[in-house]
Amino acid sequence: MTKKIITLVAACAMLVLPLAAQSQQQSSSARDTGIARNLDIFNSLFKELNTFYVDSLDVTKSMETAINAMLDDVDPYTEYIPAKAREDFMVISTGEYGGIGSFIYERNGNVYIIELNENSPAAKAGLKPGDRIVMIDGDSVVGRHSDKVSELLKGQASTKLTLVVARKYDPDSIKTFTITREKIKVDPVSYYAVTNGNTGYIALDTYNEQSAAQVKKALLELKSNPEVKNIVLDLRGNGGGLLESAVQIVGLFVPKGTQVLQTRGKTKQQERTYKTTEEPVDTKIPLAVLIDGGTASAAEITAGALQDLDRAVVLGTRSYGKGLVQATRQLPFDALLKVTVSKYYLPSGRLIQEIDYSKKDEDGTPKHVADTTSQKYYTAHGREVTSAGGITPDVKIEPGQASRLAYNIVRDGWAFDYAVKYASEHPTIPAAEDFTITDEIFNDFKSFIDPSKFQYDKVCETSFASLKKTAETEGYLNDETRAEFDKLEKLLKHDLNKDLDLHRDDIEKILAKEIIKNYYYQRGQMIYALKLDKVTKRASEIFNKPGEYESILHIAPAKATSQAKPQPKKKSSKK
Repeated sequence: MTKKIITLVAACAMLVLPLAAQSQQQSSSARDTGIARNLDIFNSLFKELNTFYVDSLDVTKSMETAINAMLDDVDPYTEYIPAKAREDFMVISTGEYGGIGSFIYERNGNVYIIELNENSPAAKAGLKPGDRIVMIDGDSVVGRHSDKVSELLKGQASTKLTLVVARKYDPDSIKTFTITREKIKVDPVSYYAVTNGNTGYIALDTYNEQSAAQVKKALLELKSNPEVKNIVLDLRGNGGGLLESAVQIVGLFVPKGTQVLQTRGKTKQQERTYKTTEEPVDTKIPLAVLIDGGTASAAEITAGALQDLDRAVVLGTRSYGKGLVQATRQLPFDALLKVTVSKYYLPSGRLIQEIDYSKKDEDGTPKHVADTTSQKYYTAHGREVTSAGGITPDVKIEPGQASRLAYNIVRDGWAFDYAVKYASEHPTIPAAEDFTITDEIFNDFKSFIDPSKFQYDKVCETSFASLKKTAETEGYLNDETRAEFDKLEKLLKHDLNKDLDLHRDDIEKILAKEIIKNYYYQRGQMIYALKLDKVTKRASEIFNKPGEYESILHIAPAKATSQAKPQPKKKSSKK
């Protein structure tokens, strides 16, 4: 009887497998037919539109609009890159471009220099933050958008350009510069130094082809200093980049051959296991990784893998939550498609993707992965970590909420404009680590702001007006409540001078960084910011408090390296 059942099951299996394969082939054939049919419809529609529409169409613009609309329905990381944008896209991965080494921004129909790279052609030529770009190679750029101006500033290394700028607060306000473009290398490590006495600090801003080599260089140099006993890797605001660079950076701190992540996609080709391939620099030195909401993609791979391997304490706030991997595909006419091809899984097995783009609300908004659906995973030492929603730090440190007033000061360029004025009046300032906003500077800044031009968000006024309107609609606005509303309205009236004093701490930090960059570039800003950075200071406290680092990572306390010599026994003597 048993043999008959086995024979029957085997026969059914032989029958089902061909039927499953046949069903799969039919499904694939139907899908291919659907694709061909819809492409034919689109092709015909576009021809009819181009032929009969009453006005002329910009064919390229219309096609790019159609392509981008289709890709927007997938996820924000799948992008069409036309040939004209290919060079800018490649800068992200290579970290190199031909240009003058300046940052520009558009404001009120003009384009300004906002920042310069230290030792760049622009800095050596004498350009300054606040310079308004008027002409490039004899052509006016007034009224042009920043992307067009950027194209004109870039070019092959060793080529020259003539730049005319208008400089405020300078007697000779129109200045002309002849600048030779160079190959600008975007250093992914913006700053590294010894901080808080014995901590080696490394700020990594992006993941390009140079990231691992630059982190290794910084790490080796810091380790050569006998004062350095631990390392902080700062990934706050790092939006990621090349996956391979993340694996290489993890490999600096863990044994060769350690698994960092796995990727899984639609095809077998996208299923890969990534392991470290080089000998590490140091697998024992205490390590902390700093993250925040701007830490994403490859930066999350580094932080998440080091957390899962119990190799680092992670501090800060929860990271962005991008667990998707993109690859570039070549398209006709030198265009590219950057397309999401897989999801990545960290050593514990978790996926940290925050948003599920395959599931959307009725209005088309993709759904966030609810915390309640997060699964529990475990690190190498058995610590609990969760999937979905980014990397949750081991030590949470909230950054504090900046005031709306401080936001308005940055948004409308008040701090930037004052810093330009200050730099024009002060040839030098103290070193970045010693610079402070004195009462004199702060009061001067207050008088610099024109109250009639200062734009509040008016969130409070809007909410108050809405409440008053609701009270009237609901029948509560009588003489008594109206009088109370009038009193409250007077109390909520903005007093700019008072508001500036109230939020001085926030404003000082913004103002100091804007002034410092005029003299000491990004390096100076980092030096100043680290003086006030409570996350870095908390990391140093963890390192220096006996047992705290080990306790967080569930590491056994280090054994004593030496033992006290036993004392010789005293000989007894008889009298």
